[in-house]
Amino acid sequence: MEGVFLMTIEHSINVGGLSFEWDMDNGRFLFEGQDAVLFWTASAMKMFFDSIEEIAGEDAAAVVLETTGYRQGIVVGEYFSEMENVDAAEAARLITNTYASAGWGVADIRNLDNEEGTLEVHLKNSWEYKINVAQNKKTGGRFLPAHYAGIFTKLLGRNIWYAVDQYQLEGYDHSVIRYFPSEETVEENIHRLARLNEARQIRQLENLVEEKTSELTMLVKELSSPIIPVLEGIVVVPLLGTYDEERADELLIKTLQNLPKYHAEYLVLDLTGLNNNFTNQAASLIEKLGATAGIIGTQTILVGISPKMSMVITESGIDISNFNCFQTLQHGIHYALAQNGRTIL
Repeated sequence: MEGVFLMTIEHSINVGGLSFEWDMDNGRFLFEGQDAVLFWTASAMKMFFDSIEEIAGEDAAAVVLETTGYRQGIVVGEYFSEMENVDAAEAARLITNTYASAGWGVADIRNLDNEEGTLEVHLKNSWEYKINVAQNKKTGGRFLPAHYAGIFTKLLGRNIWYAVDQYQLEGYDHSVIRYFPSEETVEENIHRLARLNEARQIRQLENLVEEKTSELTMLVKELSSPIIPVLEGIVVVPLLGTYDEERADELLIKTLQNLPKYHAEYLVLDLTGLNNNFTNQAASLIEKLGATAGIIGTQTILVGISPKMSMVITESGIDISNFNCFQTLQHGIHYALAQNGRTIL
């Protein structure tokens, strides 16, 4: 009870030369005279990070936090660079003390070289590390590494970027981050993420198109030019659409494989569906089908030849004199039956 009483009457304290104040009447907490807020790291802040990842995705969330950390670092760097008689080394000392007082963990800034623009930051027990532990992460976050890059970008007067040599989260005693001059910026990382997401969407679309094209190709193969056993010993193959080399070969192979299955004595090729698409390629297909079917003992009958089609056949130089030709499918089937002394009653 005594501790609670003391807290209500003590509105400011000084820790390590830094001021913490509470304005209870107006619900304000001030750190070094500036409005600040307090959050529980492993619960409230973890939920905040989890929500960003859930909404934006893990890759986008990492870029968001990196960008935020860097830009906040720029603000901090401006604050310390405006102090009189404070160089980068002194600012580094003040920053580590300030951040330790604010619960940001222990930061040890080493090997600071103003001319080269290089340094190392060793971080231990930072709030980001604690959040990552609560999240069961395997790799540390990018907020604080980018944050110090932003600070020293301002303090050293040139663009500074970072590389993480080790994360405390990986089992080390502390994280080690190297800093150096670089052309890399958070803006470039944002654009890179946008391009990556765009490339992923394009790949997904290409995969979908490829998948649907494959399905459609298989469907076309199944539906185009089916072999129809109409009567014993007689099969009909209707030729439909336009035949390129691949489709022609597919039909040729499919037909020859199935003729023995149906014990076909007669192969009736119905050309009615080619009236508007009869080409030299189609004419060549008919000749090949008839010739190869004859080799396995199946006679070929052509039906549905239009006057226009007959002109193309004549001009192509293809010899169909060995085939019996009829105007309609019905005539062709009746002819095939008659060769075996049968008829349709």
